[in-house]
Amino acid sequence: MALEKIDIDALDPARTIVVATGNLHKLTEIRDILSRVLPDVTFVALGQLGDFDDPEETGTTFLDNALIKAEAAVEATGLPAIADDSGLTVDALDGEPGVYSARYAGVHGDDAANNAKLLEKLADVPQGERTARFVSVVALIDVDGLVTYGEGFCEGSIGFAGRGGHGFGYDPLFLPDDTPGRTMAELEPEEKNAISHRFHALQQLSAKLSGELA
Repeated sequence: MALEKIDIDALDPARTIVVATGNLHKLTEIRDILSRVLPDVTFVALGQLGDFDDPEETGTTFLDNALIKAEAAVEATGLPAIADDSGLTVDALDGEPGVYSARYAGVHGDDAANNAKLLEKLADVPQGERTARFVSVVALIDVDGLVTYGEGFCEGSIGFAGRGGHGFGYDPLFLPDDTPGRTMAELEPEEKNAISHRFHALQQLSAKLSGELA
């Protein structure tokens, strides 16, 4: 379902944060978690404010790419912006797919192809050596250029076949340590939000914004 378009002039710049993503799942997670600590802020997707070209994600780290996306959204809208960059790192593959998680198989956002490639590359890796983690960096940039970011992790391992109908990306293959026997895609959204890498990154970001962390 397409998001409702919003007149940018109708927004209060002091109470609005643009979420620089075209992924509705990420928008929902970010809004649901951050609204607990920023209850007076309206979170809007960048696409609700107009048609903007996606910046080229040329960074070599998750932080690099989060900053690229957030900076582009600030420039495009004149509003504070938050962007997430996240991915999966697999120990047996020396950190792959990493920053290339969304386009691991060559086409951005082709979850089925990405999962198939991951399973193929891990075909000969035994269960005890399939450790992995989801990594997320969430960066907030205000209109003055001040950067605040949080980093989060979700430790787990890669299964041998996909299971579950929730989530997106590598969720059907990822078995979080926090929920033994269940993939990320078998968790209800509330369960996932409570343990996800993005949740931990947003918690760290929230702590920094409230002055609890230096």
